[in-house]
Amino acid sequence: MYELPKLPYSYDALEPHIDAETMRIHHTKHHQGYVDKLNVALEKHPELFKTPIEDLLRNINRAPEDIRGQLINHGGGHLNHSFFWKVMAPEKKDMLSEFMDIKEEFTKAAMSVFGSGWTWVVADHAGKLSVITTPNQESPLMQNLKPVLGLDVWEHAYYLKHQNRRADYIEAWWNVVNWSEVENNLK
Repeated sequence: MYELPKLPYSYDALEPHIDAETMRIHHTKHHQGYVDKLNVALEKHPELFKTPIEDLLRNINRAPEDIRGQLINHGGGHLNHSFFWKVMAPEKKDMLSEFMDIKEEFTKAAMSVFGSGWTWVVADHAGKLSVITTPNQESPLMQNLKPVLGLDVWEHAYYLKHQNRRADYIEAWWNVVNWSEVENNLK
C-alpha cells in the first residue's frame, strides 16, 4: 500500500512565496486523495503493489486496461507530487547555470498550460534537457523522459494566495526551487 510521504519541511517553511494553508491542503487533501485512490485501484490487481509506481507509469500501455486511467491519474498524481515536494526548499540557493536559459522557456510553458497540468524540465536518455508540459497528472516517465524539475500548475497549488494569477505563483515558486535536489536529479 502506498502512503502519503512526509514533507521535508513544515507547511509554513516556504512562506511568503507559498503559503502554509495552501501547502497543508495541497499535501493532506489533494496528495492524500491520489494515494488513497491509487491504493483502491491497485486492490483490483494486488500483484501490482510489488511493482514500483515509476515502473507502472513507464510501462503504462502494459498496465491492466481496467485500471490504466486510474494509474495515470492517481499514480501519476502521487508520483508527481512526491517529486514536487522535494524540488522545493526554504533555503535560497543560486540557480544552476544550466537553468538560466531555460527559466524563460519554462515560465512561458507553465503559463501556456490550458486547465490543469504540469511543466517539467526533463532529460532524455542522452541527458539532453528540454521543457515539456503534461496534462492533468501524466508523468514524463510515460514518455521515457526523466523529470529533473517540475511545477504543479493546477489551480489548487496556488489559488488561495494568488487566485487566478498563475504568473504571480510561478514567479514566487522560482524563489523556493531546491537547486541541490535539481542538481541530484541531473546526475
